[in-house]
Amino acid sequence: MDDLILISALIGDRTYRIKIEPRDEEMVRRTLKTINEKIVEFKTEFAGKDMQDYIAMVMIWLATEMQSAPSSYLVQEEVKERLEQIERMLDGRES
Repeated sequence: MDDLILISALIGDRTYRIKIEPRDEEMVRRTLKTINEKIVEFKTEFAGKDMQDYIAMVMIWLATEMQSAPSSYLVQEEVKERLEQIERMLDGRES
C-alpha cells in the first residue's frame, strides 16, 4: 500500500483525490475520460437535468456495459494495455 500514488480524478464538475497503484494510472485516466465524455453526451441528449442525474445515468450505462460483456470487456482492456506496453518498449529500443 505504500507505493500508491495520489491523483486528481475529475468527474463531472467535481475533483476527487484518490490513491491508486501506479500500474493502474493509465487505465483509471482512460476510465475517467470515458465517464466525462458520457456525461457530456447525456447532457446533450437530456438537457435540463442536474449533474447528479448525469452521473447516475453514466453509472447505469457503465454497469450495463460491464454486465453485458464482462469477460470481453476485461480481455479487451488487458489486450489494449499489453499492446501499449509493447509499443512503449519498442519506442524505447528505437531511441
